[in-house]
Amino acid sequence: MSAASISRSVVKKVLAVETSEGAGAKVRRSIGSMSLRNLSPFLMLDHFAIAEGAGFPDHPHRGQATVTYMLEGSSRHEDSAGHKGLIRTGGVQWMCAGRGIIHAEMPVQGPGIPEPRGLQLWVDLPKQYKMVEPSYQELEPENIPSAWPSGQDGGVEVKVISGISHGVESPVRPLGGCWYFHIKFHKAGRIFQHIPTGWTSFLYSLKGKVTVNPDDVPESQPAFHTLVLSAAANETGVELAGEEGTEFVLIAGEPLDQTVFQYGPFVMTSRQEVQSTLMDYQLGRNGFEKAHTWKSEIGGL
Repeated sequence: MSAASISRSVVKKVLAVETSEGAGAKVRRSIGSMSLRNLSPFLMLDHFAIAEGAGFPDHPHRGQATVTYMLEGSSRHEDSAGHKGLIRTGGVQWMCAGRGIIHAEMPVQGPGIPEPRGLQLWVDLPKQYKMVEPSYQELEPENIPSAWPSGQDGGVEVKVISGISHGVESPVRPLGGCWYFHIKFHKAGRIFQHIPTGWTSFLYSLKGKVTVNPDDVPESQPAFHTLVLSAAANETGVELAGEEGTEFVLIAGEPLDQTVFQYGPFVMTSRQEVQSTLMDYQLGRNGFEKAHTWKSEIGGL
């Protein structure tokens, strides 16, 4: 690690305990739980597994972006704006809910098909973007670029879902700063990942054991934990070491200087804005024109 590469360290560790969510789905929630309520700009992180007959039928959103990344299996989606499609293993959907949308997210189930598993991250939108028109950025797995910090023989792969890693940049352009990496250790090794100074950052461990800032804190961290990282002014990124087979996501975002006022799937900055959202939804206006007339084709599957 060079003199200019000063690593962040773990300042909080949260086990993501499995709970029920939606219509029979199981999730491990860390961000958004009582143990880790506020981590601006991040609102929620769910590691989900969807058994047959379960899913997330028709439901609304306003004021946030939802990022769905499939680790195994695939999931259908459909919304009130006429958008529909399939997220396959290794693919991502970055949905900006903006002023309002209703959608359904349902797994693909069947004999010989892997149980759908993945991550859903909710990212708060900057106040000025909360009432924009909904939009999508979707990448098929083959279109998510990978960085190999030490070359492919080095064995460490960084899938760049958004942001920049070792000169490789994702085509995803979020509203507000947010970097999202899936890091895989095909061999034991270590890397240094740059993170913009002052940004909130964390990693969520999926497999194996990862060590953060190994020169100073040689303690490895097991799977299913969210590790919140420090954000000192002189820290330029994070040094990471892993054994063969280790996988985790590393996510960083620009913190927002705004209040979070959340009521279920509606995320605004004041009680009055949430009350207006509830009224818009009840009356079917301002983005929710189809709230009481639209029904997805997949929600009842």
